[in-house]
Amino acid sequence: MSVPPAPGSHAGATSSRARATLLVALIAYGLVTMTICLPSMQEWGAILAASPGAVQLTFSAYVLAYGALQLVYGPLSDRLGRRPLMLLGLAVAGVASAAGAFATGIEALVAARTLQGVGCAACTVLGRAAIQDAFDGPARTRVMAQVGMAMGLCPPLATVIGGQLHARIGWQANFVLLTLLAVVLAFATVRGLPAVAARPRGDTHWLREMGDAFARLGRERAFVLNVAVLGLSVGAFYAFLAGAPLVLKAYGVGPGEVGFYVMVAPLSYVFGNFLTSRLARHGHDMRMRAVGQALTLAGIVIMIVLALLDVRTGFAFTGPLVLFGIGHGLLMPPTLAATVGLMPALAGAAAGIAGVSQQLVGAVGGYAVGWVPQDGPVGLGLLMAAFTLGAIAAQAMLPGARGR
Repeated sequence: MSVPPAPGSHAGATSSRARATLLVALIAYGLVTMTICLPSMQEWGAILAASPGAVQLTFSAYVLAYGALQLVYGPLSDRLGRRPLMLLGLAVAGVASAAGAFATGIEALVAARTLQGVGCAACTVLGRAAIQDAFDGPARTRVMAQVGMAMGLCPPLATVIGGQLHARIGWQANFVLLTLLAVVLAFATVRGLPAVAARPRGDTHWLREMGDAFARLGRERAFVLNVAVLGLSVGAFYAFLAGAPLVLKAYGVGPGEVGFYVMVAPLSYVFGNFLTSRLARHGHDMRMRAVGQALTLAGIVIMIVLALLDVRTGFAFTGPLVLFGIGHGLLMPPTLAATVGLMPALAGAAAGIAGVSQQLVGAVGGYAVGWVPQDGPVGLGLLMAAFTLGAIAAQAMLPGARGR
């Protein structure tokens, strides 16, 4: 395991900042790759003579590969080291992006997007695991908060950039940009990613070793509960993202205005992560997490109360979710840090399980929106509250949750 530079050294502080910047950029690359093409999807059907379902598959295939491969890269990196697999992932993502730029049919584009997901999965899960390797204690939580800020900012920024490139140059320009970013990140990884010694391999087959790692983590009560907190919290957020356009439509908010209302929660999440990056140096992670849960639930309750009082405006629906976003910004970074830091030797496997769990439970949250009334926010609010209360219950059962 690499040892962070000695505190107080200017060169050491600069090195730590550069390392943190690199890891945040690697994790953000997967989100940028996921979202930069969204504006182009509106026209791919006409350009490539494809059905709407086939066009949608370009996104779904990416998300599926991006989620599933995290379970493979994580434990493999515990065995083989982070840097070789990170470079492999960037190579796959770069080649896939170049192939996407030359695609002339929807089948080739779906294949390219799938391979992009395969490559970018390494950036996300290994970036989180490398944070565990390179930083300790409050510094680890602070870098996780910076990751959270990037995760809040990157999707909308990437969508804006992707739309401008599509309009001014052509949809292929987005894939060219992703190719260049992969090359730059690969060069930076060679120069700046901490070298972590691979664990002795022994005679155990890597698949069996992967299963053993998952089994060991599954026996750790604190790990399971932290993953539950992450997954259920993301489930509440995905439920909001899926349900907000439907509720806003009932309030007469059209497609051109929906984004302004929906962005209230993600931007508040960025601010919450900023607060965490400042507060982390003082420790008290469990206290931050408790405050985050309280703010999250308060925002949902205020939203429901306003709806029951028949205050039917877009901002009465989304305005209270400023508290929801800030609460998640205080909650998620220390929870992620605790998840990957519980068993340092299995940090890669832990990051993989955490990433996949968030996506799976988040998908359930988005799907469950179809089960509740959508003529107002009460049904959606109750669904979000159910996920949040589940996360609060899991957090309350963590060792040391009481009395901190």
